[in-house]
Amino acid sequence: MIVNSPETEEAYYALHGVSGSSGHFTAPSGRYLFTRSWVPLVSPPRALICMIHSFGDDTSWTMQFTSIFLASQGFACFAADLPGHGRSPGRRAFVPKVNLVLADLKDFFQSLRSRPENQGLKSFLFGESMGGALCLLMLLSMPADAWAGAVLVAPLCKISNRIKPPRPVQMALRFVSMFAPTLPVISYADLVEKSVKVPEKRVLAMSNPMRYNGKTRVGTILKLLRISDELSSRLHEVSIPFLVLHGSADEVLDPADSMALYEEARSEDKTIKIYDGMLHSLLFGEPDKNVAMVRRDIPNWLNERCPNQHEIHIERM
Repeated sequence: MIVNSPETEEAYYALHGVSGSSGHFTAPSGRYLFTRSWVPLVSPPRALICMIHSFGDDTSWTMQFTSIFLASQGFACFAADLPGHGRSPGRRAFVPKVNLVLADLKDFFQSLRSRPENQGLKSFLFGESMGGALCLLMLLSMPADAWAGAVLVAPLCKISNRIKPPRPVQMALRFVSMFAPTLPVISYADLVEKSVKVPEKRVLAMSNPMRYNGKTRVGTILKLLRISDELSSRLHEVSIPFLVLHGSADEVLDPADSMALYEEARSEDKTIKIYDGMLHSLLFGEPDKNVAMVRRDIPNWLNERCPNQHEIHIERM
């Protein structure tokens, strides 16, 4: 799915020393999520990484570049298509009640962590953009020691004023949402243009048949605004170890908001990296040399927090 050669997805995984699989998870609520996993082929995993993708994206295609890389470095990675995304059911790219989404993700991740083969392994959250916001909300709703840490890539801590609808527009959206919450109103393709720097990669991202490239729905816009409002007022409550990564030229989510997370969080173990001139899509949309730079920083941070395991060689792109 990622490339045309090797001929099969399994062969591509094996080429990188990874075993990949897909399946589904039925939450106690009865809701269904399509799931994927990427685990090292050779040695037992160093830790578990539970991943949450960004808005409009899914667990296939571009996200797999990161998942496969991290698995090749010794980390077992797991993710689910959010409701309305990828192969999970629901109105396309319509974010339902956030607390229900979080409940299903918690149940899915807990089912992974409770497996016998995963006992004793540290577990980390990983989220990009809206996925980063969901990670933060999950952390804020659980005990401080529930996770060993989190990697947050250009997280939605607050919606940038550069793309945030003016207040009169927000009022109009709230009125419309009372009657037509799923009405598509704002072009999402514009965000891809602002996120992905390399033109060829932009074309590839837009070619994903499972990706939502339509207009963002009224109800989704309002939920994202509410999420950003809640998080911006609760950053000081974050106490878990975290690594936050952001591009200085990001026009979708302001790097200043990631800096606010870093400065306000009461975590004793916190790291921030701002990459000069990079846009929103740090792990896919940048030139390969930039992606390689970000890639190196993530396993390095994880390795430092898994001291009881042997060191994993960090490969270059």
